[in-house]
Amino acid sequence: MNWILFLWVSVFVVSLIALVKSADWFTGGAEELGVFLGMPSYVVGLTIVAIGTSLPELVSSIFAVAEGSPEIVAGNAVGSNITNICLVLGLAAILGGRLFVSREIVKIDLPMLASSAALLGLTALDGTISRIDGLLLVAGAFIYGVYGMRVSRPSPVTQAKVEAAVAEDLGLKHGRLRPLAVLKLIGGATVLYFAARYTVKSVIELSTLLDVGADVIAISAVALGTSLPELVVSVLAARRGKLEIAIGNVLGSNIFNAFAVVGIPALIMPLPVTHLVLTVGLPFMGVTTVLYFFMAQDREVTRWEGMPLVLFYVLFLGLLFKVF
Repeated sequence: MNWILFLWVSVFVVSLIALVKSADWFTGGAEELGVFLGMPSYVVGLTIVAIGTSLPELVSSIFAVAEGSPEIVAGNAVGSNITNICLVLGLAAILGGRLFVSREIVKIDLPMLASSAALLGLTALDGTISRIDGLLLVAGAFIYGVYGMRVSRPSPVTQAKVEAAVAEDLGLKHGRLRPLAVLKLIGGATVLYFAARYTVKSVIELSTLLDVGADVIAISAVALGTSLPELVVSVLAARRGKLEIAIGNVLGSNIFNAFAVVGIPALIMPLPVTHLVLTVGLPFMGVTTVLYFFMAQDREVTRWEGMPLVLFYVLFLGLLFKVF
C-alpha cells in the first residue's frame, strides 16, 4: 500500500508541475502568435496572458468532467481563489511592505471580482451548477473581457509604442514567426493534455487511497499547485518593487476562475457542489473577497493587512483537514 501511495503522490506532483509549466509554454507561444498576427498588444495582454494564468485550472477542470469526477471543478476554482487572495496577495504585501492599487483596479477589477464571487456563490447554493448557471458564468467572463478591452485601450501613440516594444522584446520580424513559438504552442498543448489528465487521475486515486474526498485534495493541494505561477510572479514583483503587477495578476486570474473555469465545464455537464465546498470553501471565498475589497479601497494593502490574510489561509487549511 505504501509504495502505491508513494507512486500516486509522485505522479500527482510531477503532473502538477508539468501542468503549470506547459501552460506557461503554451501561453508564451500564443502571445507571440497573437502579436505576429497583428493583434494589438493590450488585447494580447488582456486575453491570452490573462487566460494563460488560469489555464491549469481550466484544463484540469475540463478533464475532471471527462474523467467522471465533476465534483473536483468547484473545489479547484474556489480553492484557487482563496489561495490567490490569502496566500499570494498576503505574502506579496508582507514581502513588498505594501501593495499599491491603481485607480483602474478599484473602479473595474474589484467590483468585477466581487460580482464574480457573488454569482458563483448564488449558482452553487442549491448544490449543483447547472448548464444554465454555466451559461451565466461564461456570459460574465465575456462581459468582463469586452469591457476590459474597451477600458484598457490605450491612445494610438501609446499603442504604437507598446507594440514596438513587445515586438522587439519577443524578437519578432515582419512576416516571420519564430520556430520556438510554434514549438511552445505544439509542445505546450501536448504536455498540457497529458499533465491535466494525470493530475486528475492521481487526485482520484489518492482520494481513494487516503479515504478522503477528491474535493478535499482539489480545494487544497491542486488549488495551491495551480496557483504557484501567480505566487511566484507576485512575490517576485513585490520584491522588485513592481507592486501593481502583483495585484493585477491575481485579480484577473480570480475573475476568470469564477466565471470561466467553472462556467465552461458546467456547459458540458452539471457540476455537483460538495458539502465541503458549500460550508467551508464558498464562505471563505466570500469573506476573503469582501476583506480584500475593503482593504484596497484606500488604494494600498499594507504589510499589517497582509499578515491576517496569510493567517486566514492557515485557518482555511485547518478547517479543511479538521485540525481546528
